[in-house]
Amino acid sequence: MVWVSRARGPAWAAACALGLLSTAVVAADAPARAASAAAARPALSVQVVQPTPSAWAVALVANGSIAAWQEASVGAEGAGWRLADVRAQVGDTVRKGQVLAVFASDLVQADLAQARAVVVEAEAASAEANANAQRARELQPSGALSAQQIQQYLTAERTAQARLESLRAAARVQELRVRQSQVLAPDNGVISSRTATVGAVVPPGQELFRLIRQGRLEWRAEVPSADLSRLRPGMAATVHPPGGAPVAGRVRMLAPTVDPGTRSGLVYVDLLERGDARAGMFARGEFRIGNASALTLPQSAVVLRDGFSYVYLVGKDQRVSQQKIETGRRQGDRVEIVSGLPAGASVVASGGGFLGDGDLVRVVAAPRAAAGTAAPAASAATPPAPR
Repeated sequence: MVWVSRARGPAWAAACALGLLSTAVVAADAPARAASAAAARPALSVQVVQPTPSAWAVALVANGSIAAWQEASVGAEGAGWRLADVRAQVGDTVRKGQVLAVFASDLVQADLAQARAVVVEAEAASAEANANAQRARELQPSGALSAQQIQQYLTAERTAQARLESLRAAARVQELRVRQSQVLAPDNGVISSRTATVGAVVPPGQELFRLIRQGRLEWRAEVPSADLSRLRPGMAATVHPPGGAPVAGRVRMLAPTVDPGTRSGLVYVDLLERGDARAGMFARGEFRIGNASALTLPQSAVVLRDGFSYVYLVGKDQRVSQQKIETGRRQGDRVEIVSGLPAGASVVASGGGFLGDGDLVRVVAAPRAAAGTAAPAASAATPPAPR
């Protein structure tokens, strides 16, 4: 309520009413001005980057199994022998000729001793026959012995010599059987499996150990037939065992045939070191087949939304626009932009996940690196302002 003094008159009352009306209008307009000021405030302080052309290695990615380069099956050569000792276990690195297991050889040793005794007896008989034949030859001119007797002595000499050679061969067979009582490694390598058990009576030919020859592994990559022509023996490859560090490799050969069902061919890659690779693993890898130009951005500049990749472009009015892009290869903290990015565009370096299409931003310069340190990766300078 406005009290108007009679002494001051109607003019003064009108002026007071006009002032009160102006105050009410200003108070009513205050929320609109506050909203306008909030809309003009930058949503984020950002740094910008430009796409950088780089020469990146072109890689052909494939999957495949890791397997032994060659395996050796080590078995029993004797018949019905009992295993007395097993000296190698799975995972052991062995040398060529190393004893892996020993059979009980008492009976074989006895047979060898008997064979050697028979050889000594035959040597004595052969020596006597040789002496008789020599005397017969000396008496032949004198006629003291008939031709028939002389022929008998010479025949006995040849017979004794032949029997001696036969018995010596039999003794060598027994010596070979004694050597077979020891199971030897056929090559340098790593024991990959063992079925030998102490006390078991093993039939001939049964496998006792399996050996990865020379400890060498290979990656058998399955490559589509359309890409086989891009590979050559000697090319470098990198294999990524599950949960392990990458292992360097080199292409040894390409399979001469292609699987008619999958239309893929095998590429055999020698692993230059074992690392974390194990035979039987299924691993991913890539072949380096050359270099190609690539337009790249930091991975922090790419925003993933609804299964698509986007970047935020900064315009001259300091407002951002959302741009859909297609990404390709990745190396380190850089990602290749295949399409969708204009040349020379200014892209928000990081923090795009806090922005929306049309937001106002404040562009700040990247901080300079201190002496002896590298500049940090582009990142949002301040948290987003209330919107």
